[in-house]
Amino acid sequence: MVTRTRFDDSDCPVARSVDAIGDWWSLLIVRDAFDGSRRFGEFQRSLGVAKNILTARLRSLVAGGVLASVPASDGSAYREYVLTPKGEALFPVVVALRQWGEQHFFSPGEEHSELVDRRHEQPLRPLEVRSADGRTVRPGDTTVHKVPRP
Repeated sequence: MVTRTRFDDSDCPVARSVDAIGDWWSLLIVRDAFDGSRRFGEFQRSLGVAKNILTARLRSLVAGGVLASVPASDGSAYREYVLTPKGEALFPVVVALRQWGEQHFFSPGEEHSELVDRRHEQPLRPLEVRSADGRTVRPGDTTVHKVPRP
């Protein structure tokens, strides 16, 4: 069996983020949580993932503070999974992946799901990365600097 490489002590924020949420099942669980799924069965039906894999990913997301396991809202003995503030902070990541996918993986006119603003029922504007002064920033406009330890 191949041992998974861990990045939780890396000095790179991307590596640590991928370590926390980088497998596709975890990210799809987070997507479904944004779409309103809360119960194990809802995630399982939506994703079609094996129960043992879903159990492991939900445990990992709870342990990592992305989801919280809470008593069921209907008062039953079940548990529900809700996004924590840390999990909700993944919203721009999910939107960026969605928009990237719409742009690069669908033919013009091909049917697909679309995320819309509830108030106006309109698609979201494409996300943009902006500098501190408001300019649109492209990859060539950036560089990585190490943040020194305090």
